[in-house]
Amino acid sequence: MEGYIINLNKVKDEDLIVTILSKGSLQTLYRFYGARHGVINVGFKIDYELEPSAKSGIARLKDVIHIGFKWINDYKLLRLWQDFTLLFFKHLKDAEELGDFYFELLDKASQDWNKQNPKRIAIEAYVKLLEHEGRLHKENLCFLCSLAINADDMTLLRAFLPAHTNCARTPNINTKGIQELFENASTLFLNDEEIDRLWNLLLEGL
Repeated sequence: MEGYIINLNKVKDEDLIVTILSKGSLQTLYRFYGARHGVINVGFKIDYELEPSAKSGIARLKDVIHIGFKWINDYKLLRLWQDFTLLFFKHLKDAEELGDFYFELLDKASQDWNKQNPKRIAIEAYVKLLEHEGRLHKENLCFLCSLAINADDMTLLRAFLPAHTNCARTPNINTKGIQELFENASTLFLNDEEIDRLWNLLLEGL
């Protein structure tokens, strides 16, 4: 089966607890350290098998094959990708049922990651996630005071919640750009400075 590594924890003797997001499930597996094992890391897409263990209660990760990305050797792209994929662990670790959405969202993002500013790809993917989870607030109402927001008085909070600049005490953001983002999951009308602001909001958590 295939999946994305969204978390790694080292245990004794360099063994690893590996969390993998696959189609329809989140799996926590044990990987024994060994000289023949290839290097794995957060964000990697892998093909793998699991072996049930009666002793520990946690299945063993085995027969791992790394499915590389075309951009895997670009450190800047990889670092941003790892920051993005790590967010999914905190967001999904307590989920009981996932479906295929989250795997497919990461899969599509990984294919496009080197085609434009990867922060834009992450932000557009995040809006799709918010829409999927019913958390995308398209209403032009302030999350803090519940009053309407004027076109020149909008800012965003964590989870891309809209707010008045005075209520949130943060600078305004391009309302046209946010509307395009929320309606069409497109960052077309947002400049790079605004993208950096939204990326930093994204890093606060999904």
